[in-house]
Amino acid sequence: MSYTSGYVPVEEATVLIDTSRMNQVLEINTEDMFVTVEVGCSWKKLHDSLKNTGLRTPFWGPLSGMHATVGGSISQSSVFFGAGLFGASADSVVSMQVVLANGDVLSTGSAAQKNGTPFFRHFGPDLTGVFTCDTGALGVKATITLRLMPEYKSMRHVSYDFDNYEAQIKALSEIARKNLAAQMFGTDPGLGQVRAQRDSLLNDVKALGGVLSASGSVLGAVKQGAKIALAGRRVVKNASYPIHANIEERCDAAADEVALQVEAICRRLGGKKIENSVPAIVRANPFNPLNNMVGPQGERWVPVHALLPHSKVLESVKMTEAIFEKYQAAIEKHNIITGFLFTTVSTNCFFMEPLWFWPDELNELHRATVEAGVLAKQKGFPANLEARAAVTAMRNELVQAFSEMGASHLQVGKEYIYKEGLKPESYALLAAIKQVVDPKRRLNPGCLGL
Repeated sequence: MSYTSGYVPVEEATVLIDTSRMNQVLEINTEDMFVTVEVGCSWKKLHDSLKNTGLRTPFWGPLSGMHATVGGSISQSSVFFGAGLFGASADSVVSMQVVLANGDVLSTGSAAQKNGTPFFRHFGPDLTGVFTCDTGALGVKATITLRLMPEYKSMRHVSYDFDNYEAQIKALSEIARKNLAAQMFGTDPGLGQVRAQRDSLLNDVKALGGVLSASGSVLGAVKQGAKIALAGRRVVKNASYPIHANIEERCDAAADEVALQVEAICRRLGGKKIENSVPAIVRANPFNPLNNMVGPQGERWVPVHALLPHSKVLESVKMTEAIFEKYQAAIEKHNIITGFLFTTVSTNCFFMEPLWFWPDELNELHRATVEAGVLAKQKGFPANLEARAAVTAMRNELVQAFSEMGASHLQVGKEYIYKEGLKPESYALLAAIKQVVDPKRRLNPGCLGL
């Protein structure tokens, strides 16, 4: 689900390799604690395959996991489910098979040994890491092996609202540094406005059923269902700068203790407790149709993002707001909605995603991905090239500014500044690796500046 032209050709004579039929879960090894999948396997299919084992992968999928594949996420890297405790998608990989440009099949990690199996990532230099996050520029992935861990059954959901993003960001960072939430996210009033307009998950009967079945008891189901029914859409509509956190632990006592710690941090920073319907529904219904890739009336949506150290987040948000302010006339003229989505990755990384919604015609990818029933109910818009150009200009300025402040990125693709932003010695080593694995520059030319 790239939005950085990761798989968009830059040369006329190009062949696209579609691995969507390579979608099988090949091995679930509960003794050696790994699972091997073909690259076209979706995160939802992997999640469903592990349901009755009591096991999961540490990172177990992005929000787009109904469509997003394991191979795609390892090629681009992705975050969300499990990322708060265990890092991004690439951090859960122990081994892979990669087809090089000359047809050789390379095994990495412990599987690189003549008599090895893919149970461990490190045996000498980390060759697995070389092929993660490469957007397919170094080889075509065939299989991915991820480590397994026990599934944490005790869950708590915490939601707090803040009056400003400064306090919200401080709370997100402190919760992350203490390694408390399995996954959490924060939004701003701009994104909240869009979510309040759309047919929200909060009104989805199937989503509510997922929460009830996840509660683990009839009494829990009744209590949780009553809370969500009372909260309704106002949870999203009335919140200013909310944080929604999922806590997952080995036992109820541990989950209760962690929830208390999260709440204490939020209260100390001025947060007000709100109904926890949003994180409960997100956790109980992790993978849904990708209808959110368009706005409530069929508007175009596009994000950009930065991975930052906690110390640079406030500076980055203020810089982004300054760019929004610079384009305020175009934003008002074309009814462009701007917003932010925040999440964290393990203890040390803050994910900031500015985003835009604007009235414009949808393209083929939208029509192929968003459910037909949803599209049929939406107003839709004619082409709006002037608004599109304004959004593109804002994105380009942000990409440049992120590079200047030393931000990192997922799905580098062909849009983020990579070659020009690297120290020469680092890029020279990458170029030398490319020369070995793909000397004729046949694989995804343009990605990573190669």
